[in-house]
Amino acid sequence: MTSVGRRSALKALAAIPLASSAATQTSDQNGKRVLRYPFEVSETGFDPVQLSDLYSRIVTAHLYEGLYRYDHLARPYKLKPYTADGMPEVSDDFRVWTVRIKPGIYFQDDAAFKGKRRELVAEDYVYSYKRYFDPRWKSPALASLGELRIVGMSAVRDAAIKGKNPFNYETTVEGLRALDRYTLRFAFEEPQPRFIQLMATSDLWGAVAREVVELYGDQIPAHPIGTGPFRLAEWRRSSKIVLERNPTYRDVVYDEEPNPDDQEGQALLQKFKGRKLPMLDRVEITIIEEEQPRWLSFLNKEQDLMYLLPYAYMDIAAPNGKLAPNLARQEIKMYRTLASDVGLLTYFNMEDPVVGGYSPEKVALRRAIGLAIDIDQEIRLFWRGQAVPAQSTLMPNTSGYDSRFLTGESVYNLPLARALLELFGYVDRDGDGWREQPDGSPLVLQWATTPDQRARRRDDLRRKDMNALGIRVAFVPAKWPENLKNARAGKLMVWNLGRSAASPDGRPSLDLGSSAHFGGQNLARFKNTEFDRIYQRISIIPDGPEREHLFFEAKRLMAAYAPYRFHVHRILTDLARPWLIGFRRPSYWQTWWQYVDIDAGEQGKALSA
Repeated sequence: MTSVGRRSALKALAAIPLASSAATQTSDQNGKRVLRYPFEVSETGFDPVQLSDLYSRIVTAHLYEGLYRYDHLARPYKLKPYTADGMPEVSDDFRVWTVRIKPGIYFQDDAAFKGKRRELVAEDYVYSYKRYFDPRWKSPALASLGELRIVGMSAVRDAAIKGKNPFNYETTVEGLRALDRYTLRFAFEEPQPRFIQLMATSDLWGAVAREVVELYGDQIPAHPIGTGPFRLAEWRRSSKIVLERNPTYRDVVYDEEPNPDDQEGQALLQKFKGRKLPMLDRVEITIIEEEQPRWLSFLNKEQDLMYLLPYAYMDIAAPNGKLAPNLARQEIKMYRTLASDVGLLTYFNMEDPVVGGYSPEKVALRRAIGLAIDIDQEIRLFWRGQAVPAQSTLMPNTSGYDSRFLTGESVYNLPLARALLELFGYVDRDGDGWREQPDGSPLVLQWATTPDQRARRRDDLRRKDMNALGIRVAFVPAKWPENLKNARAGKLMVWNLGRSAASPDGRPSLDLGSSAHFGGQNLARFKNTEFDRIYQRISIIPDGPEREHLFFEAKRLMAAYAPYRFHVHRILTDLARPWLIGFRRPSYWQTWWQYVDIDAGEQGKALSA
C-alpha cells in the first residue's frame, strides 16, 4: 500500500469508535487529573524482588521509593535524596556507606498494619535487600546485589540453601545493618564506588514492609504496598493497571534543577516550583500489544500520551522527522530521544546443542548468523529510520559506550557469512537447498517470538536473512512473559528482546556476559573466565582510563564468541496531548508520573467535543 493509501485507511479507521468511548471516559473522571497511556507489553507483577521486565518496573517505580532518586529535569543526570536524609557518608575506600533516613515517612495504609500508621525505618531497607538473597523468591536481580559482596550475606544465603531451611531474616549481617531506627550501614568486601546509583533505582530497591510480605505470601505481586506517591487501585492482568494518588503521601514539592541553558526545563521549573507532588490523581494504563489499535486509541483521544510511537506509523505521524500537520493542528507535542538502550538484541543459548558451545564451528555458526542479519534493512523497514546501528551491549549516554567501536561481526556481510559456514562444515549435503550441521544432522533454528503483528514483520526480515544464508528457521510464538520465563530457565534456543539502561554506569550492560547473572540478565548463559575477571574489575575501580580500557576488552571478548547479536539503539518518539504538561522522558530511571500534570478542563473539553 502506498503512503497515501495508508494515510487514507488510517483516517477511515480513526473515525470508528473503539470499545470505550471518549465521552464515557470523560463522565467517569469527574474533573480529576487522570493520565492515560498504553503499555505495548504485558506486566508480570509488582513485587520488586521478582522482576526483571521493564513494564512492571515502570509501575513499581511509583509504588516504592529508594533511598535516592534522579532529578527529573537535570541532564545528563543528578542524584538527590529520596527517603534518605542527605547524601551518604562514604569511606575513602568506598567499602562502607552510611545513610540516614528521613523520619516521618509512612507506608500506604494496608490491612497488614492492623489500622496503625506504619513508619518507614532503616530495618525496612535491611529486610528488603535481604529478600533478594532468600532462595524462596528466586530473584532474577539477585546477581546485582550478590556481586556487591555485602559482608556476611553469602553465608546466610548458603545456610538456607544447604540446610534446606527457610532463610533466616533474624541473622545479623555485618554488611547490612540498621545502626538505629533511622540509620542504615552497608559494608562491602570490595570497593563499590557507584553504589549510590543502585540505591537510586526505586523500582527494584525500594523499601517493602515485612508485615505485608508475611501477610500476602506468594500473592505479594498483587499487593504492592510501598511509601511511594501512588498506590495500586485496580489490576486486570495483561489488560489494565490503575494507580491512584497515595492519600497518605508525605509533603513533597516540585523542586527540580534543570541546567541553566535548558529553556524548556527552566520553564517547567517556573510553572511547577513548590507544587505538592504528585500532581496527578490517577494513572490508567491499558495493555495494547498490537500497534494499530494502540495508535488508533491515541488518535481517538483515549490516550493522553503515546509513549513510544509505533515505528510502523512513523511516516504518518512524523514524515521526515516533523510532526504531521493534522497532529500539529491539535497542538500535539512531539519528543524525540536517542535511547540509552539496545533494541532487538538476538541472544543464542550457549547451552543449546545446535547454536551453543565454544568450539570453533559453533562460534562460526553464531558469527555467520550475525553477519547475515541486514541491520540497515531492519532500520529502514522495521524501525522506519528511527534507530542507529549498535556495535555492542554498551548503550549511548553510559560509561563504556564508544560510537567509534566497530567489529567485523557487527556489519552485514552475506558472502563472509556463507564462507564461514562452508569452512566449518555447515553445507547442503542432500541438495534440498538447506544446510545441515557438520555431523549431517538437520540445522533448524527454533526462534522464539511473540504472536503480534509487529513481531511478524520482524520475523519476516529474519526469515529472509536466514533463507539467504541457507538456514531453516521455525518461529515459535508465545506471550512475552512466557518467553521470558523460558529464557531464564535456559529453554529457548534463540530469541530477540531489548534492554535499557537503569543508570549512567555501563557496567550493568555487561551483565549479559557475566556468569553471575545466569538465569537473570545473562540469558545467553555465556561463561568466560577472562570476561568474568574484567567484569569484576570494572565493578570495583573508579571511573577513569583503566576502566574505559576494560570496557573495550569486554566488548571485544563478547564480539569474539558471539553469544549475542546487537542490532540497534532506538530513536524514541513520544507524542503528548496538549493537556499533558511537564512530560520529559527519563534517561535511566522510571519515576516520572508525579512530575507531570493534566489540565483536566482542557482534557474534558476535548474528550466531549
